[in-house]
Amino acid sequence: MPAESPDPPDTPRLSPLPEAEWDDVLKVIAATTGPLNIFTTLGRHPDLLHAWIGLGSMLLSKGTLDARTRELLILRVAHHRSSEYEWHHHRRLGLEAGLSEVEIAALRLPTGDHPWTDDDRAVLTAADELHDTGTLGDATWDVLSRRFGERELIELIFVVGHYHMVAFALNALRVQPEKDA
Repeated sequence: MPAESPDPPDTPRLSPLPEAEWDDVLKVIAATTGPLNIFTTLGRHPDLLHAWIGLGSMLLSKGTLDARTRELLILRVAHHRSSEYEWHHHRRLGLEAGLSEVEIAALRLPTGDHPWTDDDRAVLTAADELHDTGTLGDATWDVLSRRFGERELIELIFVVGHYHMVAFALNALRVQPEKDA
């Protein structure tokens, strides 16, 4: 069994990179999003940040999935991975995408505990199956493929996987919410 860390969970394992050490890419990211701790922490590995930001940006703002579907997936992942940082930031994006406060709260519950539409339930089932088994069952695939084309199906899987990876990094590095959050 691994030893527990002596540091409390609200102590970042790596502090955000000071602004004086930001490279040009991190400066552009911060000018666009604000100096979010996720980016300034990952800025400690600039090559990785540069490679990762392209995929993240594509999935977040240039993808084929509608914003509501994307945020349902991301918030469900944040719930499964207990990523409060991810949850906090995507809660706001979920509201902007048309999710209600009631729906956002219901994302922390079993899918049967809220009257989701059939489309929303299929998306959440996909997020749950990918989390639980690392794949999609044939029944879920069949339901999704009646709604989504090939690109959306591929993207849906990538959104879930990508945000699992992001949650792993946020949790393991103990990235803290911004002071004004």
